[in-house]
Amino acid sequence: MSDLGKIDRAFFDRHIAPNLGADRDDVALGPTHGVDFGVLDIGGRALVTATDPVSILPALGLERAARFALDLILADVAVSGVAPSHLSICFTLPEGLTDDEFATIWETIHAECADLGVSIITGHTARYGDISHPWVGAATAMGVGDHDDIVRPDGARPGDRLLLTNGPAVESVGLLSTLYGDRIDLPDDAIATAQNRLEEVFAVRDALTAAAAGPVRAMHDVTEGGLAGALNEMADGAGVRFEIDRDAVPMRPGVREVCAALEFDPWAATSCGSLLIAVDPDGVAAVRGALEDRNTPVAEIGRVEATGDEGGAVVVDGDRLEHPAVDPSWAAYAELAAGASDDADL
Repeated sequence: MSDLGKIDRAFFDRHIAPNLGADRDDVALGPTHGVDFGVLDIGGRALVTATDPVSILPALGLERAARFALDLILADVAVSGVAPSHLSICFTLPEGLTDDEFATIWETIHAECADLGVSIITGHTARYGDISHPWVGAATAMGVGDHDDIVRPDGARPGDRLLLTNGPAVESVGLLSTLYGDRIDLPDDAIATAQNRLEEVFAVRDALTAAAAGPVRAMHDVTEGGLAGALNEMADGAGVRFEIDRDAVPMRPGVREVCAALEFDPWAATSCGSLLIAVDPDGVAAVRGALEDRNTPVAEIGRVEATGDEGGAVVVDGDRLEHPAVDPSWAAYAELAAGASDDADL
């Protein structure tokens, strides 16, 4: 289990998976490593549900911070191919957040939920001591659909093609350059270009668009552990081999430069807003076309092959790609934040 970020598979298998409370027949899909949602069977219908922290970064601007936080929460349901429809949200607010500031956050979440067809059904809101940004609560998103329509991240089949939207490290680079651009050793125009990546961290509409265009076999958002982590989790879950062409992987403007300046691998860094999608070959053109109609960058980066008995594997240009032990953007964030704090104390 790493010091920062999600628990690893070994910890999950040893401590989480054997201890899941009551065994109920209506749980169609319980906690599964690499799968970000669960499924209940309610009278033959599927209730897809996922829980995430609420992360608000005021330095992004409260409205953009609220939209970013909400998309992170709803995306884990959207990647199932089922549209999120209901939200339960808990805010544990820091004492310094004013009523007007929270009203802006709440009204932004309301407007975005209304546009997506999501109803807020319950929650909890209060201020507490010793709470600080960005972690100010948690939320559970839900969506109702047909069991047969659910897209799982472990559903890739031999013969499928692999699509990637946006590319690696879009979220990491967008956030770090926006929050700490003055501390990154790059020209102002390069920082401004990198900051634009923050407009590409919204995955909910892209996920639903891809699923509707399909047939989509598997879908996974590229979060902690980055593209390398998402590739390994999808391949391992399905017991297949992913053959990846490195040159085909899109790299958005500013990403390579910021990652080089901060000395971390973009393939290992979180990129919320990027989607890894396994698509039936007959559906590739339709999925790409639907995403491109939304002005979402998308590329075909590889294919799915059978592995026999060796289990899941990811091969990039002939070399095995391992799951990162830790997301390097965490350390970059901590170092930049510490430097900014030291400057503020001078």
